[in-house]
Amino acid sequence: MNRTRREIHKLSKKNYVVEHDEGMQESSFIVTIRGPESTPFSCGRFKIRIYLPNEFPFKSPSIGFITRVFHPNIDETSGSVCLDVLNQVWSPLYDVLNVIELFLPQLLAYPNPDDPLNLEAGKLYLSSKMAYEEKVREYVRKHALPLEIENDMDLCEEIS
Repeated sequence: MNRTRREIHKLSKKNYVVEHDEGMQESSFIVTIRGPESTPFSCGRFKIRIYLPNEFPFKSPSIGFITRVFHPNIDETSGSVCLDVLNQVWSPLYDVLNVIELFLPQLLAYPNPDDPLNLEAGKLYLSSKMAYEEKVREYVRKHALPLEIENDMDLCEEIS
């Protein structure tokens, strides 16, 4: 089993929705994740593109949000992610499951506004966390809502 199939298999065993079709590069796939609970992202479902370099697991995967996200450390246009564990301290002991279950939820819950890819999000977070969280919720409503609660925004507001 090649490395991409192995990583997809691990994710599928944990009930993640994984897309990998003939039109995609063999080392690229898409995973849908839920926003972390108790954050303004909690009602959202986010599609993440993952690319495994030939040197994986000795080199970190490239991660990008397909779903538009308002966050200091995620480029709104490209979806690129600025995450130290991916860029500087990656270890071959990590796998894609670590990225999906630990690193991305931590990034969403605890942004680093001092080193932003999205300057507007970083400035807003530093000047008014409440206004930042409302803008995040607005993006979730607009771009990341799951179909089953699209029509029940009251539930989403209670969760956020």
